[in-house]
Amino acid sequence: MNIIEATVKKIDSKESLNIVNFDFQGNSLSMMSLEVGDLYVDSKVSLGVKPTNIAIGKNLSGNLSYSNQLSGEIVEISNGELLCSVKVSIKDIVLESIITTNSSKRMNLKESDKVTLFIKASDLSILEILND
Repeated sequence: MNIIEATVKKIDSKESLNIVNFDFQGNSLSMMSLEVGDLYVDSKVSLGVKPTNIAIGKNLSGNLSYSNQLSGEIVEISNGELLCSVKVSIKDIVLESIITTNSSKRMNLKESDKVTLFIKASDLSILEILND
């Protein structure tokens, strides 16, 4: 599980659906949630996302529906027979994405490549509220 520490910037609610916006080191992240509990603006939280829920883009142009797009640099890549672990540095943290080895080879991914990580708002979750 990837863990991202962030700060709540905005909470939009309509009936039982909430869209929570976070600041993560100057990057904007959004999460879709049915319940926000004790969460409020300026809450500090740990967000979680599974490595299999992070897509990778390289040399992209145009618009995508992913609201969570993080630019970084590949610091480690491990191609297995079927799956590939790609570790990407974003400022001072490293996030892991697990993709197919075929995708890794097709994209010609290698260490030091600049890539964009994509996380659907529905794949991001709050692991812990860090406020005192």
